[in-house]
Formats: sequence, C-alpha cells, structure tokens
Amino acid sequence: MIDVNEFSKLRISMATTEDIRGWSHGEIKKPETINYRTLKPEKEGLFSEQVFGPTRDWECACGKYKRVRYKGIVCERCGVEVTQSRVRRERMGHIDLAAPVTHIWYFKGIPSRLGYLLDIPTRDLDKVIYFASYIVTFVDEEKRKKDLPDLERELESHKAKREKHMLEKIAEQEKKLEDDLEEVEQMDVAESKKQKRREAVKQSHEAEIENIKKRFQEKADEEDKIFNLFKSLKQKDLIDDIDTWHLMRDTYGDYFEGGMGAEAIKKILETLDLKAMDKALREDIGTGSGQKKQRALKRLKVVDAFLNTTNRPEAMVLEAIPVIPPDLRPMIQLDGGRFATSDLNDLYRRVINRNNRLKRLKELSAPEIMLNNEKRMLQEAVDSLFDNGRRGKVVTGASNRPLKSLAMMLKGKAGRFRQNLLGKRVDFSGRSVIVVGPELKMHQCGLPKPMALELFKPFVIRRLVELEYVQNIKGAKRLIDRTDPVVWDVLEEVIHEHPVLLNRAPTLHRLSIEAFEPILVEGKAIHLPPLACAPFNADFDGDQMAVHLPLSVEAQAESRVLMLASNSILKPADGHTVTMPSQDMILGLYWLTTTIDEQQKEIEEAKEKYYAQHPNGERRFPKIEDAKGQGKIFSSVEETRMALDRGEIGMQSKVLIRMDKDFVPPKGWEPGELQVPSTGGVVKEQRMEDGGYLFATNYGRLLFNSCLPVDYPFINCQISKSILSKIVDDIALRYDTSQASATLDALKDMGFTRAQWSGVTIAFSDIQVPPEKEAVIKTYEERTDKINEQYSLGFMTEEEKRQEIIGQWTECTDQVAEDMEENFSPDNDLNIMVRSGARGNW
Repeated sequence: MIDVNEFSKLRISMATTEDIRGWSHGEIKKPETINYRTLKPEKEGLFSEQVFGPTRDWECACGKYKRVRYKGIVCERCGVEVTQSRVRRERMGHIDLAAPVTHIWYFKGIPSRLGYLLDIPTRDLDKVIYFASYIVTFVDEEKRKKDLPDLERELESHKAKREKHMLEKIAEQEKKLEDDLEEVEQMDVAESKKQKRREAVKQSHEAEIENIKKRFQEKADEEDKIFNLFKSLKQKDLIDDIDTWHLMRDTYGDYFEGGMGAEAIKKILETLDLKAMDKALREDIGTGSGQKKQRALKRLKVVDAFLNTTNRPEAMVLEAIPVIPPDLRPMIQLDGGRFATSDLNDLYRRVINRNNRLKRLKELSAPEIMLNNEKRMLQEAVDSLFDNGRRGKVVTGASNRPLKSLAMMLKGKAGRFRQNLLGKRVDFSGRSVIVVGPELKMHQCGLPKPMALELFKPFVIRRLVELEYVQNIKGAKRLIDRTDPVVWDVLEEVIHEHPVLLNRAPTLHRLSIEAFEPILVEGKAIHLPPLACAPFNADFDGDQMAVHLPLSVEAQAESRVLMLASNSILKPADGHTVTMPSQDMILGLYWLTTTIDEQQKEIEEAKEKYYAQHPNGERRFPKIEDAKGQGKIFSSVEETRMALDRGEIGMQSKVLIRMDKDFVPPKGWEPGELQVPSTGGVVKEQRMEDGGYLFATNYGRLLFNSCLPVDYPFINCQISKSILSKIVDDIALRYDTSQASATLDALKDMGFTRAQWSGVTIAFSDIQVPPEKEAVIKTYEERTDKINEQYSLGFMTEEEKRQEIIGQWTECTDQVAEDMEENFSPDNDLNIMVRSGARGNW
C-alpha cells in the first residue's frame, strides 16, 4: 500500500487477484465480528486482530506484550502484532473465493465493458454469468477439421445400426401381432366379438410400431442436430439447453471446452489477442458503415484502453475480494447492550457464508447442479457487496432498508470523493441571507460586522498586539468579547483590500464563486451589489450565500486577479457579458434618453396605424405638449446644465450643443436638422472650423454618455435593454475589465437615480382592455362550438378535437395580445416598462 503522505500523483487501475492478496494482511474465513461475551474481535473474523492489528495501542490481544518497547513483535500466543491501533484504518484483508466471480461494474456498467470486449450482448452475458446458459470457451479447429469425415462416417454407421435394430424390433412386433391374431381366431366366442378383438390387437401393435419408428426418428434427428451444431461450433457460442450441452459434451467433448459462470468468462478473456482485435476493429471502421461502424468504434475504445495501460482483461474476473479496514466499517455499542454496525459488515457476512458453504459442497463432491446454484448465489452476494441494486434486486436489512454497498459509499454528492476528498469543511467561513446593496460597487460586498469580526478574528488579534492595545492573545480575545470601539477600527484596517469569496449554491459554473472587497455593514445580512446577481443567479427572496476567507498572500492574490467580480464580467460559455444593468436601471436609462419629439412621432404613427385599420374608430390618443426649450442652441455642456437648472429647457428636450474637438460623434453621423416648435423653423447641426461640432441631443443623453468611456462614440438614441446589451458587450471587448466594470457601475448608479426621477409607476387604470376583446372571444367561441358539433357527429376523434380547440384558443390569445399591444399608448407606464425591456413582454 502507498504511504498517504509520500506520493506526487495517483493512478486508478484495475486490481488483479494478485494485487488484492498483496495488499492483504490475512484471509478472512469466518463471518463473525466480535464475541458478544468478551466484546473482543473473533479470530479470522471480520474484525480479526491477527489480520487488521490490535484494538489497543501497543498491546496484543492476550495481553502478554504491552507498551511501546515491544513494537513490531508478533505475539506467539495470540498472533497479534504489537503496534498502534490506528493501523485498523489502513490494513486490509481478503476473502479467497471458492469460485471466480465477475466484477459487476465492468459487466453491468453502461456501457458494458465486458460485453464490448467479448462482443457478446449483455443479455447473453447475464445468462452465462448467472448459470442459465453454457458458453464455448475453446474449439480445436484443426482436430475437428481432420476428424470430421471420420465422425460423419461413424454417425452414418451408427444410424445404420440403429435402423437395423429398429427393423428387427418392428419384425418382432409384427411376429407378435401374427401370434396374437392366431390366438384370437382360436377363441370360442361370437364372430362380432372376435372382429372387435382383432381390431384392438391390430391397433395396439400398430401404435407400438409407430412408437418404435418415432423413437428412432427422434434419436436420429437429435444426433443430426448435435452433429450440425458441433460442425459450426465456435468460441463464445451459447447453448441454453442443458440436455443438448451434456449430449454434445459426452459425444464430442474431445474437440471443445466450455462451461458456465465467471470461470468460463475468464478462460475466454485469457485467450484474447488484443492487438489482433485492435487491427480488425480498425479495418471494420474503415470499411463499415452505420450501426456496425458505431459498435466497432465503441469496442475499439475499450480495446485501446487495455492496450494503452498495464490492465489485463482477466482482472474483470476476481478469485479473491478485498476486505476494507474494520475502522472504516465500524461496529458501535449502543445503550442497552445493542450494537449498531455498518451495512458493509452484513454484505461481507453474506459473501463469507455462501463462500464457506460452496467450499463444503465441493469437499462433499456435490452434484453439478447444486454447485452451480451455490456459485450463482456467491456471484449475487459479491454483486450486492460491490454495488447493491445495480442488477435490479436490492438486498435489504432488518427494517427493509437497502444496504449501503461499496459503490454507494463512493458515488454521488455524499460519497467519499465529493464529500471527503474534494469537498472539505473549512474553519474561516460564514453563511447568511443576502439583501441588495445598491450603493455598492461591482467589486464590493457588505459584510455584517459580527460575521466579519468572527471571520477576521486571528488578523484582528495580531493587529491589536502589534499596535500594543493588548499584551497577548488572551487580552486581545477579552477586548474582542467586550466589543471595545477600538476593535471596529482595527477590523476596518484589517479588511482593507483583503478579498472574501462569496458562493451561492448550487455552484453550477465558475461564476458561482466570486471574490469581493468587504465593506462593514450593520445588521446580519450580507449585502450584494445588484450587478452581481446575474452570475450567481441570485435574487433577494430569501437566498443565502456562504462567505469564505482566503488566508495566505497567494490565495488573496489569486482571488483578486482571477476571481474578483469586476474581473469576471464575461461568460465563459459564449464570451458575452454576464453582468448587465436590469429592471429599474434600464427603466431609468430609457426615460433619461427619451426625447419629447420622438414620443410625439410614436403617437402620430400609432394614430395613423389605428385609423388605417379602424376608419370609424373612437380611440383617444394622448397629446404631448411641445418640449420646453426645444431647438435652443448652447455654447457648451455646462451652459446646457445651467439652462436645465433654471428651467429654460426640459431633460427630454432636444437642443443644439457645441461640442469640443475631443467629442466622438456617433458612427456614420452626418449633420441634420432640428425642428423648433416655438418658431416653426429649423436649426442645423454642423461641423465647426476649429474641429468641434454643433450637435443635436437632449441633456439626458449627455448624462448617459458621461457614464461611458471618454473616447467611446456618442450614443444618440433611446436606450432599451437590447441596445444597452450591445453597448456593454462592445465596451467589454474594446476596453480592459477595470474600465468596463467602472462603466457598468456608472450606468447602474445613473439608472437607479433617473428611475426615481422618472416617477414611473403603474396602477390598475394603466391596464387598458382592448375594445375588440369581447368580439374576438365571441368569434372563437363560435368556432369551438362548431368543432364540438363535428366531434358529436363523428367527423373527428377526441384527440383531434382536443388539438383543434387548443389551436383555436391559442390563436385567440395571440389575437387579444396583439390588440392589447396596439391599444396601449406610447406614454403608458406599463407600455414603457415593456418597451424598455425593464420588465415583461408582449
């Protein structure tokens, strides 16, 4: 066995019988665990001290040798080595099986590796392993070919002799018939009775002659069948009929070998030429097609796995099984004298009992059928030990509960690998409910003060000692327990630039764990920045998150560089930004970048569309007043701000502003015109001689663009969710993560602020029911009535009726939804939410 502290890498391979015996410190021969009178392990039992080591440190079982000075001595009286009791967690035993067994993982796994390697269907393999069919393991082709003419002549000769014997029997029967008829003639009875007697005698003898012919024909057919089967016999052929097998073995047993169970499978595995198989399968793949090619590819994968490693195919069949250390399958005494034990002990006990019974039957030279039945039961017991329930039937305990097998201890979330080896408990971690922290930047999280103090306690203690507030660790702990005000100052200093990891279950991808810089907050909930919700798939309806503290300098550096939330804004799956402003933020930015003249234009378009479809319609459309200060010209952005503050222009009024030469106009921008409602005239955009621009926009769009990088082209349009997504993706590609995250933080703050300014809210009155709704529903109700009528007349089946009705009402829903969308005014608050992409859809 390897030393768990002295290895650099680990490889898992198939254990052969020799490996299992090499690991073992002795054979387990008895199913007993402990003596219930002395409470000591039974010798050669599942808890044997002779095999697994002493139960007490530096003491043998009988007590002759005690203390560490006898280290390594094996007691001549009890046979127990004097060593530490912890070896009972390391030392393994083994059970030598009276018959080989197949490992269920390789046979019943998906796909069946054993089935692919032998090219035998799993169903047929099941019959062989569980003693329902015989399999041919070897055929002497040369000897059969050489002796086949002689065997054929011998069969014909045998048939001729049998036919001669049949004819003699028939002749005897005919002679007997004549004698019996003569006796009937001599009988002194009426002629009618004699006639009946004659017919009875004839029928009886004719039936006997037919039986003789039938028996001969059946025997001849059976011999032909056996001979024909023998002529085409090849390795891995299955024979289900026991009588056929025995007859063929008795007749032609010198030319082939075969058997049942894992023993027969092992013989075939030992004769496999993997290199030849590899070559043949590659040829099949090159020339084959369809299903044949697919199977060849799957088989080649298994064959190559054996060729590229030191594993041998026969290792899939075991002649000994390992017994894991007893302290990994303990037995504990409960109150009242009862014992609780691991399920593995019960499963091992079943294997040992059946193995010992099979050994006794072999010693008694029991019939083959009894031995095969016992071998099958041993195979099933080992299957249950390795993977209970894999084959179908589950072995249960006293309370009808499935026993936990070795595979169950390894696999799944609670298995040895994921629970103990890959996932470990950590000392510096916490857990709490999350709430939103809109004031936090993307790379920050709010950590409750009590939690932060507990997490960073060692760092706080060290700093308190360094600053000489206390003399030792004990004094620092007392200061912390009293929550002295100086403790909070030191905590603030300690957490500065010391990232923490936040994890939200389920951890589905790498973005489910991110690093943040902690900010101390009041209360007991963790504050999460809104932009960090998407990577975690978090919301604030009671979700909880775990906090982990990177301790070493290397761990902190790794957290900051690789895992900081502001450095993880791209999705590994597709490269798009995973962090996007949403909901209130989008609503605020949509309102901010909307202009009055665009709203008026939308209403006019909606009006024209409505009256084109409903010439006599009576719907009222809202009238939006002209924008305040529309078309004014300002010499700078600062002057525009002053005009806004004085109330000369509105936030959504389009004005002309002189931009300096550092201004980057929108892509493909050409100077245009701007209508001035107050005068009815127009003002024109233009490029200035000094390199500046006279540019038409509203102040809201200036604010929006102030959030973007300085050299990014000006965005002069209404911002909806889809447009914002493209802008954020573009910024993430153009700029580094620090600038991209700063932009996202700025957009988030601007969106929240302006959403509050917009005053957008919804009431029941905002939900406009389209006037056409009742008429549409009535139309589709009539159509449904017609469908029901057709069904009652037998023109359609019930399923066809159901599909038709579903189709009609789906169409009706779509129609009402379409009418509803048209019915909503562009300035309706609910419509604004949907159109902006903040919430809901049509």
